Amino acid sequence: MTTYWAAQAWLPDGLAADVRISVDDGRIVAVAQRTAPEPGDHRLPGVVLPGFANTHSHAFHRALRGRTHDDGGTFWTWRVRMYALAATLTPDTYLALARAAYAEMVLAGVTAVGEFHYLHHAPGGTPYDDPNVMAEALRTAAHDAGLRLTLLDTAYLTGGIDAPLAGAQLRFGDHDADAWAARVAAIRPDETLTVGAAIHSVRAVPLDAIPAIAAHATGRPLHVHLSEQRLENEQALATFGATPTRVLEDAGALGPDTTAIHAVHVTPEDVAILGSTRTGVCLCPSTEQDLGDGIAPGALLHAAGARLSVGSDQHVRTDLLAEARTVELHERLSGESRGVFTPAQLVDLLTAGGHASLGDPTGGRLAVGARADLVAVRTDTPGTAGADPAQLVLVAGGADVDTVVVGGVVRVEGGRHVLGDVGAMLGTAVRAAWEETR
Repeated sequence: MTTYWAAQAWLPDGLAADVRISVDDGRIVAVAQRTAPEPGDHRLPGVVLPGFANTHSHAFHRALRGRTHDDGGTFWTWRVRMYALAATLTPDTYLALARAAYAEMVLAGVTAVGEFHYLHHAPGGTPYDDPNVMAEALRTAAHDAGLRLTLLDTAYLTGGIDAPLAGAQLRFGDHDADAWAARVAAIRPDETLTVGAAIHSVRAVPLDAIPAIAAHATGRPLHVHLSEQRLENEQALATFGATPTRVLEDAGALGPDTTAIHAVHVTPEDVAILGSTRTGVCLCPSTEQDLGDGIAPGALLHAAGARLSVGSDQHVRTDLLAEARTVELHERLSGESRGVFTPAQLVDLLTAGGHASLGDPTGGRLAVGARADLVAVRTDTPGTAGADPAQLVLVAGGADVDTVVVGGVVRVEGGRHVLGDVGAMLGTAVRAAWEETR
């Protein structure tokens, strides 16, 4: 058994003082408050939070950071650059890039990630000899970096509503929903990998295939891009006579096991549907800012009953504390009022809300029975010194994370990942990924 002691820790009821957390076999077995440290305790600095969940990730997008700002444009022009990268990645370059991207996440306090995975086949759409070799690269990358992976294997069957796959999209697609399901069935879960599913969007999955994919995912996490762009809504209304949210509800694809990603351009009726079905919503503020998507109505979705979480999506930054804080800052900008979300609510969407969306309803809590995921955030850095520890989520960032314990194993200590220089890893992996495009 291992014991950790923290002067302050965020328990399910809020911030507590002088906390000892006992860990055995990767789980928390005891939590004691108002207790002095003992000689055998591992002392953690600052405030200890539960492990963060990065609900929405495209690992290969990490290679786009700082490379898409030279010509302005929109989401749709940004996508051209993304497709150029996607067209040439190999299992080896994918593995190296994902390993480095995941290590960067762990440095920032992430202990579980939802990987929205659609880079399935070889260029041109020809299956590899192992049809899941790219998924296995992600498994290995997550194992090496030291975090848990919910593989959201994505059905991506059309290039747009009633449009065939083309170009780089060809490697995303299976022949149909049955072929997608058969391939996914061959991926075996393990202690650190949960196999989930994803509907890329109502643009990329035919209407008649959505119910089959939703049924295949029964009892497992199901994620879907939803109304990130106005054009998606316009196309859905023109083709189906309904918003994407209504299309998904009519197809039986919404509910507590489903998480809608972005939900930026949702109508009041859409908000009510997402809330009444208890569908989760993952907000990705840095991506929504970077691509000019717009501001999601997070407060309205929360009030309606949707479970909120956050994701770094295209990794324009890998800082989940900043993502959670920006949910509140977006509300301040759009509503001209402060304190829409309390610090406790922001911690919840950063931790428990995200873990629930990734298939772990007990995750993201410093409580008996939960996985031993601990994130020590320093309170003496230039960015955090002097802050009220109860408001730390509103000022701290990934650079303030000192120690990260994932499933009882220390992965980051003193701000350094056990793999070594993550910046060097990223530089090498990103250069190699782009070299293939030349």
